[in-house]
Amino acid sequence: MLSLPPHRVLLALLLASALSFMLALAMGSVPGVLAALFDTTRADDARSAVLWQLRLPRAISAFAAGGLLALSGCLLQALLRNPLADAYVLGVSGGAAVGALLALLAGAGLVGMQAGSALGAFATLAALFWLARRSFFGPLHTAARVAAEASTGVLLTGVMLAAFAAALLSLLLSLAPDAQMRSIMFWLLGDLAGATDLRAALAALVLLAVLFAAASTQARPLNLLLRGDLQAFVQGVDVRRVRRRLVLVSALATATAVTLAGAVGFVGFVAPHLMRRLVGNDQRVLMPCALLAGAVLVLLADTIARTAVAPMQLPVGVLTALIGVPVFIGLVRRL
Repeated sequence: MLSLPPHRVLLALLLASALSFMLALAMGSVPGVLAALFDTTRADDARSAVLWQLRLPRAISAFAAGGLLALSGCLLQALLRNPLADAYVLGVSGGAAVGALLALLAGAGLVGMQAGSALGAFATLAALFWLARRSFFGPLHTAARVAAEASTGVLLTGVMLAAFAAALLSLLLSLAPDAQMRSIMFWLLGDLAGATDLRAALAALVLLAVLFAAASTQARPLNLLLRGDLQAFVQGVDVRRVRRRLVLVSALATATAVTLAGAVGFVGFVAPHLMRRLVGNDQRVLMPCALLAGAVLVLLADTIARTAVAPMQLPVGVLTALIGVPVFIGLVRRL
């Protein structure tokens, strides 16, 4: 494991975020769009329309979705004490997609999809933690016992929940109208083509800031929980309350990301894992680093997805999976 100064890693990630954001605005079939961001004299120009109605909302949505997924993955890995935990692997993204798709097929708008996605994410996380309640909400115990159980039973339970969500999605797809099939399939694979509402993108960015602030207040208790419930309790941590708060933050983050971009996979696994190798496992540093790394990953993946084979667009979730699966397998082989 490398040991780099956290402030240097954060500065590098902030610079990478700015550069990837500018790249997302500049890349595309219409040239000169980035200049329209600073040119207020040609507000009706076609480049301004492309910037404000297409690329800027999409770039903000990609940044927010990546940050939300990385934050959720970081929290789940700490709560479950398992580096393989991720909203996609544990079925939380799948549950959120089921809820959002049910709302979509019922004719609901964006707010309805957000509500359905949140309910699906909450239901999946509630099922996961209920099935693991003896490990996480029972009598206080040491970290070694939880680590052993989380590495087997909890992770396998999450995988089965993901499989169950996939089966429900297949059932809903078989009942969906043919006219909606292509857009639904792209959305389920992870797609930001429909993220063109600037207000929704900014709202997601604000929610990311709020959820990150809420999670940051629990960083010290979370560090203590990593050493075991008993030690955390002795040092004044309300173990059950901290877990419930962070489960709520993780579910809201996953639900919002799924509503924005569909079921983008492995971002919540890759970003915290890579940052943990650079800055260690102190949640006060790991959370902001993972958030920025996830945002950069989705921004770059989305830029490649919409420009690599233009005018066709690739699902961004396919690209993140191509990165995440080898990293996941590599980590499993080391455990």
